[in-house]
Amino acid sequence: MRYSTRLSVATHILLCIALLGGEHKTTSAFLAGSVGVNPVVVRNVLGQLKAAGIVSVEPGVGGASLAREPERISLLDVFRAVEGQEGLFRLHDNPNPECPVGRNVHAVLGKSLAAVDDAMEAQLAATTLRELMDATSEREAMRYRG
Repeated sequence: MRYSTRLSVATHILLCIALLGGEHKTTSAFLAGSVGVNPVVVRNVLGQLKAAGIVSVEPGVGGASLAREPERISLLDVFRAVEGQEGLFRLHDNPNPECPVGRNVHAVLGKSLAAVDDAMEAQLAATTLRELMDATSEREAMRYRG
């Protein structure tokens, strides 16, 4: 099963805004060139990030900017903005209540899946955009050191 790339696309966009926004106008065309997607995808993601209060977007060719400090933007904020409030897993609909597995599967599987969701959310909440900015800058500096 493949998972959505919306979190990585949104994070890439945010890193471009934060790290390159002083040098470049962060328009959807510019951001799309970095991410490697169609500008429409970038505009859709920016709309979700704007609705969540993570970015500000100037109409036309004004570009995007962070709406709050990078230390105050966690990957969980970004995940919830682009993926919604539901966790990673959903239980299937309509298991057969006449079957011993069907009537119990949501209770027994749901507990394990909820634990995975909780662990994932805790890790995402512990990672900030600032940390990713610093890691990106370090890697870029190492590239030039040799």
